[in-house]
Amino acid sequence: HAVAEKIIGPSYQDIGDKYAGVKDAPDTLAHSIRHGSIGKWGKRAAMPAHPSLSPEELSTLVNWVLRHKR
Repeated sequence: HAVAEKIIGPSYQDIGDKYAGVKDAPDTLAHSIRHGSIGKWGKRAAMPAHPSLSPEELSTLVNWVLRHKR
C-alpha cells in the first residue's frame, strides 16, 4: 500500500474513504488485517493475514489508516 496511490492494494486514502462513516469500520478493518481478506477490492485483490500483530499494534494501524481520507 501507499498513502495516495494504488500499488498492489488500494491506497490508504482509498481505504479511509471506503470506511468513512461506517459504524463498525475499526472492527471490520482490524478483522481484515488480522485474518486477511479476498474480494473487498476486486476479484483478484487478496489481503494477507497478519496474525502476529499485537492488539496495540493492530489498533494503532487501524486508527492510522482510517485517518487517511481525502
